[in-house]
Amino acid sequence: MTSTSRTEQLSGEQVSIWLDDLSRERLESGSLGRLIAERNVVGVTTNPTIFAKALSNGAAYEAQLAPLAKAGASVEDVITELTCEDVQRACDIMLPIYERSGGVDGRVSIEVSPTLSADTQATVDEAQKLWDKIDRPNLMVKIPATREGLPAITEALARGLNVNVTLIFSLGRYRDVINAYLLGLEQAQQTGRDLSTIVSVASFFVSRVDVEVDKRLDAMSEAPAELRSRAALANARLAYQVFEESFASERAQQLLAAGAKVQRPLWASTGVKDPNLPDTLYVTELVAPNTVNTMPEATLEAVFEHGEITGNTVAGTYHEANTVLDALAELGIDYTELTDQLEREGVDKFLVSWEELRGTVTEQLAAAKEA
Repeated sequence: MTSTSRTEQLSGEQVSIWLDDLSRERLESGSLGRLIAERNVVGVTTNPTIFAKALSNGAAYEAQLAPLAKAGASVEDVITELTCEDVQRACDIMLPIYERSGGVDGRVSIEVSPTLSADTQATVDEAQKLWDKIDRPNLMVKIPATREGLPAITEALARGLNVNVTLIFSLGRYRDVINAYLLGLEQAQQTGRDLSTIVSVASFFVSRVDVEVDKRLDAMSEAPAELRSRAALANARLAYQVFEESFASERAQQLLAAGAKVQRPLWASTGVKDPNLPDTLYVTELVAPNTVNTMPEATLEAVFEHGEITGNTVAGTYHEANTVLDALAELGIDYTELTDQLEREGVDKFLVSWEELRGTVTEQLAAAKEA
């Protein structure tokens, strides 16, 4: 009799394990297939940083790049072609999981360009373009939860697109995201769409909260040591409380009765940045039903090797979580200012990665033309 692995245990707690990485090399080596078979991976997420890293390996993309260079394709067109090809192939690999899970898992996410984060209509247009080009039922288009992104999320969902809402840091913005989701479903319902086919997750970022809060605590002369590295879990656990309360509402229940699915919380940025913390912290301490945890491979392997899965670690924590955030506020750490800063930095980091991606592809195009 084989023993149950730690990732199997995590899946048994109704936590879907998604891999936060994708590259042509991973697809062609069979690595993704092995992680599905051996590490219980049931989804994939990508972002501009991941693709910047992937496309820096020019050799893996040479065969597709050469004819594009010969045809005079623009840098942006090449980025679209290369990344959409990777996502299409990943969607095809994930399709059996999508079918087995009734469309809940087996999902692959691709992000709209971060250059559009302040432009609602351009975001909607880009989401539709990616949806049409990739043309896979298990695709998710990632749209950032900026103020301008919220109406784009609603519009995309109303059109029947699956949306991964990304860069959520605050509880207030998370409530806005849930409202955008429900509003999108209501609009889809009015036009006769089958609500059961529209799926969304809400990516709530975790580790970056601790990084910033701990930096501020370290700058204080007499900050209580016990508050260090507690903000991120407190914030995420209270987000789960928002999820529970929101989808128990009459408004949500009416949509669920009509066939809609809940918008699951997805714990993002779960790689631990502080080497003094357990490397599985943002996985083992955020175990709750109807959640997704998207992990970089190093975190996934750490969970498989030594993660301690002890059941639901979110239930019963809300009072303690509020106490942590209240204590930080008493020290002068302004929650709204903090989370607004993290949102801006999140967009900025993806913009930097986007420029790195453009630079890499520009060099590769030039080299392909000379070859």
